[in-house]
Amino acid sequence: MEKNARIYVAGHRGMVGSAIIRELHRQGYNDIITRTHSELNLIDQRAVERFFAEEKPEYVFLAAAKVGGIVANQSALADFMYDNMMLEMNVIHSAWRNGCRKLLFLGSSCIYPRMAPQPMREDCLLTSALEKTNEAYALAKISGLKYCEYLNRQYGTDYISVMPTNLYGPNDNYHPTHSHVLPALIRRFHEAKESGAESVTCWGDGSPLREFLYVDDLANLCVFLMNNYSGNETVNAGTGKELTIRQLTELVAKTIGYDGKILWDTSKPNGTPRKLLDVSKATALGWRYSIELEEGVRLAYEDFLNNPMRAER
Repeated sequence: MEKNARIYVAGHRGMVGSAIIRELHRQGYNDIITRTHSELNLIDQRAVERFFAEEKPEYVFLAAAKVGGIVANQSALADFMYDNMMLEMNVIHSAWRNGCRKLLFLGSSCIYPRMAPQPMREDCLLTSALEKTNEAYALAKISGLKYCEYLNRQYGTDYISVMPTNLYGPNDNYHPTHSHVLPALIRRFHEAKESGAESVTCWGDGSPLREFLYVDDLANLCVFLMNNYSGNETVNAGTGKELTIRQLTELVAKTIGYDGKILWDTSKPNGTPRKLLDVSKATALGWRYSIELEEGVRLAYEDFLNNPMRAER
C-alpha cells in the first residue's frame, strides 16, 4: 500500500478495527476512511453501494462484524448469521464493483471443524462438522472468505482472508454475558475483588485449551499481509501457544489481585475442547507476534480500568 492510498477500515470502533487504525497511523498511512454505524449501516446494500461509489477506497480492511461469546451466539443464532452474512457480502461486493485494489477479510478460528487435527492448518477448513455453539457465526465467516476466493478466481481480484485466534486487548467488550472468555474473566474477577467475594464461579470444568493473541499484534499482521501476501488460501493469525481455561482464570485472578476461591460449574458448556492454530504460514512469510499473554492481560486490565463506559456495557 502506498502511504497516500485511500484506505477504508470497516468496523473502526471495534477492538480489531481500532487496532488497525492505530497500526496504520503508526506506519504513516493517513488517508483513512471510516464511518460509524449511524453514518453507514453495512447491512443496507444500497447505502454501502453509494458509499463505495462516492469514496472509491483503494484498500479495504473488513473488520466489522457482529460478535459475542457462547451465550450471545446461542441466544441469537439467526441474528448472528444474517447480520454477518449481509454486511460482509455488501462490503466485499461493492469493493469489487468499484475497483478496490485489495481487500483483507477478517474471519475467526471458529470456522475450523470442532474436532480438527491440532494445531489447525488453513487447509482443514470444511473437512468435518463445526462447533454447534458458534455454528451460525462460523458459517457466515466461511461464506465471506469463500466469496473473496471466488472473486479472485473468477475476476482476478486480490482479496485475502485472515483467521485470528481468540483476541483481546484495548476496546474489548466486557459485557457480563455477551463478551468472550478473557474480557469476561477480567470483569468477573475485578468485581469479585471490589465486592470482597469469597469465590468466583466459572463455566465448564476449565479443561479446554485456548490460544490468545493481543489485538495490536493482529493489526500489525493485517498491515503486513496487505503489503506482502496474495493468495486464495487464508492465513492463520496466532501465537502457536496454548493454555487451559483453568490456567487462564488463574492468570487473570493473579493479575487483578483476587485471592478468593475459583469454582467450576460443570453444568455449563465447555465449547470446543481445543483450538490451537498452526501459524507456520505467517511465520514463513516473516511475521511473529510480540506481546506475551501475561503482559497482554495486564494491558487489557488497564484498558478495562481506564474505560468505565465500556466496562459497563
